[in-house]
Amino acid sequence: MNSPSPPDEPLRIERDGAIVTLVFNRPQALNAINVAMAQALLAALQDIARDASVRALVLRGAGRAFMAGGDLLTLQRDPLAGVDALLEPLNQALLLLANLNAPVIAQVQGAAAGAGLSLMLQADFVLAAEGAQFNLAYINLGASCDVGASWALPRWVGLRRALEISMLGDALDAPQALQMGLINRVLPAAELPGEVQRLAQRLAQGPTQALGHMRRLMRASLETDLQTQLHAEWQAFRACAQTDDLRAGIDAFFQKQPARFTGR
Repeated sequence: MNSPSPPDEPLRIERDGAIVTLVFNRPQALNAINVAMAQALLAALQDIARDASVRALVLRGAGRAFMAGGDLLTLQRDPLAGVDALLEPLNQALLLLANLNAPVIAQVQGAAAGAGLSLMLQADFVLAAEGAQFNLAYINLGASCDVGASWALPRWVGLRRALEISMLGDALDAPQALQMGLINRVLPAAELPGEVQRLAQRLAQGPTQALGHMRRLMRASLETDLQTQLHAEWQAFRACAQTDDLRAGIDAFFQKQPARFTGR
């Protein structure tokens, strides 16, 4: 992850210190994901998963949109073969994304539709421009959802709203998405890139292993019983207890707190 990708690649890779940005780069097609982009996303996440120096990951789209779904030309030629060619690398990529220690931020402008919305839902934080539009859209094509939408959407908004969003196929504007819990913040378009970078820097300076355990624990909590979750928390805390980040955090706490709170 040390060299940027060529500017005409379907997925651009940009690096600023500990922050990696993956840019969906088919602006002429509103970044609709085709097989080449899906394969490039998998390859990039395989590299990121092996690189402990990556401490924050940003997903964004080039041009006017985040991602306007899957490439319909791929599906038009041969729907069954097209689905398989797209989803095999995408599903592998999503599993890698879910298991990263580095927190994931989605920077959304324009459309996040279909597979683009599904992919956005996998991020830990979503910051959106005021004019952004969100539509799961699959039902409008006569298809069920993919790219993890049926797993992520009920976790963010609850089952009742997830059914409404997925089965009606209506577009949501940024304020509606914020109110439903699909996104974290709505910003003027001009302020969006800077705010994403500030958040990425803050996360990149944090305890990366602890953040990784936290993001995985929160996701697992909705499908495990209490006893299993308590054990998972215990093991995660034990792993954090062996890191320099925890030692530094405890030392910093004692330095900041008055003696009456520290027993000194």
